Amino acid sequence: MQKSARDMILSLALIVLAAGVVWLFIPHEDGEPDIKRVDYRVDLLTARRAASYPVAAPEGLPQEWKPTSVRYQGAESEAWHLGYHAPDGEYVAVEQSAGKRSAFIEDATQGATKTGTTQEIDGRTWTRYEGDHYDALVLEGTEGSTTIVTGTGSFGQLTEMAGALRTE
Repeated sequence: MQKSARDMILSLALIVLAAGVVWLFIPHEDGEPDIKRVDYRVDLLTARRAASYPVAAPEGLPQEWKPTSVRYQGAESEAWHLGYHAPDGEYVAVEQSAGKRSAFIEDATQGATKTGTTQEIDGRTWTRYEGDHYDALVLEGTEGSTTIVTGTGSFGQLTEMAGALRTE
């Protein structure tokens, strides 16, 4: 009985030692991964030439805001997307489309619900939407398109992005 208990303890110690050695030699990262910044200037120029509405992009945001994704789908409702990694790690995106408003809002906000609360940003009235995944600010019916600022960021961040949007 004593011999088998001693063998089990030695086996356990050997397993813990082997696991410790493996853990030491396998690379693992601490902290957030480095998020790659994308250059969207060419895509923006292309979208502005092709779209039937004034395509919006932010100007004057601090350097800590990193553009991470961009696309323009001319054949599909002239949809413009520009995604950002906010300074605190949240996601904020600009979405625009000339397509069917209700379907576009549902898709871009991931099912967020209209709150009825509005706010004035740079002389334009934006409507707040709140959802389980994304919150959003929606600017409806401007020059043949719908503009949405959406994401996991706070309404303060969404407002900052909406305030930075320019069409030229």
